[in-house]
Amino acid sequence: MKKIHLPLVFLVLVASASVGGASEPNAIRGRLPHDAILQGFPCAHGDAWFYPDGALNQCTLARPATLGDLRVPPGSVIELWPSGAPHYLMLPRETVLAGFRIRGGTRLDRSRGATTAFYRNGGLRSFYLGRNQLVQGVPCRGGSWNTLSDPSGGQNLVEFYDDGKLASCKLTRDYSGLRTGQRILLPHLTTAPDIAKIATAQ
Repeated sequence: MKKIHLPLVFLVLVASASVGGASEPNAIRGRLPHDAILQGFPCAHGDAWFYPDGALNQCTLARPATLGDLRVPPGSVIELWPSGAPHYLMLPRETVLAGFRIRGGTRLDRSRGATTAFYRNGGLRSFYLGRNQLVQGVPCRGGSWNTLSDPSGGQNLVEFYDDGKLASCKLTRDYSGLRTGQRILLPHLTTAPDIAKIATAQ
């Protein structure tokens, strides 16, 4: 069982079968009276969520933090896998991470449409581009979306395989036999280039 040490921090936990703001259905909500380091993450005072075994599930960052090779700004909401690896990330604003300009959200609107997802191995799984951008040489669409026709923003979703290779995105121009506006689905190869080095703004 994982243990969380909170010196000088009094944490009141409120059990809930489904807590608003946390995607884990068995999450337990707690309230931090002041900023605290939980499992190496600088969590801000206020609401935080925990797995039944006491491991951190979700909190808002009080200071910049490192997720793998990514430097994440304060105000970001992080959600962890039970193992402690990052699962979801919501940025407070559009932010450049690993060479990609990624959409953020707001504290009032925690829609999954603005989250960045990770595989259990820590690799990027998906995110929403803040603007049109080349990703591994593919012209992928970004920017805001029409909340009436596409409330999830799925058309601007960029997805990766677990080895880091681009899996799919919506095209901003004709490419590889597909037309502008179509979603390209790339084959999964055994070797994958470094996505951080190839991503260039357009």
